[in-house]
This record gives sequence, C-alpha cells and structure tokens, in this order.
Amino acid sequence: MNILTALTEFRLSRRTSHLPGLVAVLMGLVLLVAACGGSDAAPANGVPAAQEPASEAEPRQLATRSATANADRRVGGEVGNLAPEFGGIAAWINGGPLTLEELRGKVVLIDFWTYTCINCIRTFPFLKQWNSRYEDDGLVIVGVHSPEFDFEKEYDNVVEAVQTDALDWTMAQDNDFTTWRRYSNRFWPAKYLIDKDGVVRYTHFGEGAYSETEAVIRELLAEANPDFLAEELDLPEDQALDPGFLAARDAEVTRELYAGYKRGESDLLYGRGGYVQQAEYFENKNKISEFVIPGNLVPHNLYFQGSWYVGPESSTHGVVTESYEDYLAVVYSATEVNAVLTSDSGEPYKVRVTVGGEYLTEDNRGSDVMIGDDGESYLWVTSPTLYNVVSNPSYVQRETLKMASNSPDFGLFAFTFGVYEKES
Repeated sequence: MNILTALTEFRLSRRTSHLPGLVAVLMGLVLLVAACGGSDAAPANGVPAAQEPASEAEPRQLATRSATANADRRVGGEVGNLAPEFGGIAAWINGGPLTLEELRGKVVLIDFWTYTCINCIRTFPFLKQWNSRYEDDGLVIVGVHSPEFDFEKEYDNVVEAVQTDALDWTMAQDNDFTTWRRYSNRFWPAKYLIDKDGVVRYTHFGEGAYSETEAVIRELLAEANPDFLAEELDLPEDQALDPGFLAARDAEVTRELYAGYKRGESDLLYGRGGYVQQAEYFENKNKISEFVIPGNLVPHNLYFQGSWYVGPESSTHGVVTESYEDYLAVVYSATEVNAVLTSDSGEPYKVRVTVGGEYLTEDNRGSDVMIGDDGESYLWVTSPTLYNVVSNPSYVQRETLKMASNSPDFGLFAFTFGVYEKES
C-alpha cells in the first residue's frame, strides 16, 4: 500500500471521538516506512533491491512452545525453524567468532541492521536496555551488520559506528548477505529471538513492538532457567508520534528517497514512479550531466540543479563551483529529515542547508547542522554516515529543503523522514 494514497483516502478528523482509531491507523501507516526494504536474495553486488517495507498490519510471528527434539526441524528464519548458523562473516566486532551451537542454553537475539539505517538507529535504546537488563540472565544479542551501501562494507566504518553509538554486544559483518539469506530476511531492522534449544520463537520486522519483544525475552529466559525471576521492570513503550502529525487533516509522510539509479529503476518496476522526475537522470547514467530544476516541484521527489554525476548507489556533484549555484532539492512532509552522505575522496566538505529559502535556526536545525556567526546553516561531511539535517519542533507539510556544496565530493545516497515526537 502506498502511504500517500492511504493517507489521502483516509480523511483525518480532528474530532477527539475518532482519536483512538485515528492513532491506530496512523501508527500502521508510519510503520509502513519504519523498516528499510531488502530482498529475498541479495544481488551479486551485495546491495538488495527495494521491496515494500514491513507493515504493522502484517501478522507478527509470536512465541510458541519449544520442542527439545530438533532433528526433524527445518532450518530457517521462520518461527518454529531451527535457527541457521552464522555464515560468510567477514569480521567480528566486540568479541566473537560465535556459533549458535555454542550458545545453546542461552536466549539469543539476532538483530539485522546497517549503520546508516535510521529505522535501525531508533531501535538502539531498546537494544541497549535489553542488553543491560538481561545479559547476566542469559540473553545474548548478536548484531548482524548487512550493508545497504558499498561503503558500509568497510570494517573501519562499521567499527566507528559501533563505537560512536556505544553498542556493546557482538557484531558480525555479513558483507555478502550469507547469514541474511539463511534467515530469508528482507528488512532492516529485523529481530529473531532464538530459545535455549536453538529454535526461532519470535520475529519482528521494523521499528516498534518493544514491549511485546521484551515480554517474549522474559518468557524464553524463564524457560531456559527456572530460577529466572523477572524483576518488576516496566516494559518499554513505542516512540510517540508527533502531535502535529496526528492533528493534521491531510497528514502525509515523505517516503525514503534514494539518489542512485539502481534503486530508482527498481522503484519504477514497482509502479511508484521512481525517486527522481527529471528525464536527464535516467538518460545520463554514469556520467556528469547538466540538470535544470523545473518551476514547480512535485512533492516527495528528488530534484537536481547544475552538474551532477548519477551513479548506481548515489548522485554526486562531480564539479567544483564557487557560489553554491548547484544544489539538490526536495519538497518534504515530516518532522525530521536525515541524509546519508559521503565523500569519494575522503576529504571533508561543507554543505549549505536551507528550508523555504531561509537558513535553519536553533529551533529547526538537525543535530549535525551548525549555525555560523552570519546565520548560515551548514553540515561538515567528514565521514560516510547518516546526518540529521532537519529537526522541526513539530510536523511540517510540503517544505522545500535545499542542500548545496561547492565540493565535487558532495554525494547523496538517501533521504529518510520521520514523524515521531521531538524529544525535549
């Protein structure tokens, strides 16, 4: 289902009598974009093609009674399967190597993630809480890092991300998607809970369901150790949606936008019109060409102005300029905007950021944006990662974001958008 179509068809009412149903509908729609799509089998270059993300409306797999005899069990990632062993791991971080055979008797949480995925990043506080609460009781978290982009295959980049986000559990670099395929996984993030006998007992794809997941963790720990007594610990709550989004009559959220033509072509195959509406984008792949932004921008699409190199994973400025005359733009609806940026040369560069033709302020700048003495708002791109560009006090609709750089290294991989309530 297309989130924009669904939200348009569901004419949101401001009447409080409809609020419970409204919240449920919106939560389901937001969770349509709360998981990054992958593929059933990653292609040869290791970068999965886009698929429809997991929806909260899909039935989640829940725990069932475990059986001790596993000889006749199918090996795979479905509930009731014998969990597959790790395979094709390029490197281990924070310990390892590990095998599920040696972890028998423990409760294992497999977390598929990649470090520029905002949906994965939003799950970190809950993973940290589970690790802190239950590590001594027999819970073992193993992060399986399956890269969305080629630069995420670099060991040093993953180590830097793990250290920056203070992720203490063991990580496996699944660069060739071998373990991903063994689980028939399709999404970032994805969680698989494995019981003491090595059986998959629960799965969840995307954000949310934190209370449910922790309840299953407790259940499996109690099965593994009859002496386990879950303390009176509060179960976590899912992130709250922005009240402004809930109140908006025609609420919409800009979907994840990819700048590389491979994902754009895949998007066209699924009948969604691609991420870029400019003809020269598809006519001039793998070379620098001139783009001209039309007078009227169609919301929720990427646009390029000036000289740009269109590559398979990203679009790069490609030339040196002096006055920020070349830029990219998007008309978005969201509370928060994030961008995956990198530098081909490895040299840092400056990106000027404006919304509605104005510099950002302390009120709406993202956490990675700096404000100069003259009021200029800008990013310093120093490493290949996700940057928080805009963080509005509340939900906004159809604002025009522009990002410009004089550097030929200015390279965009993807935009992601969120409508969770801003933390005070």
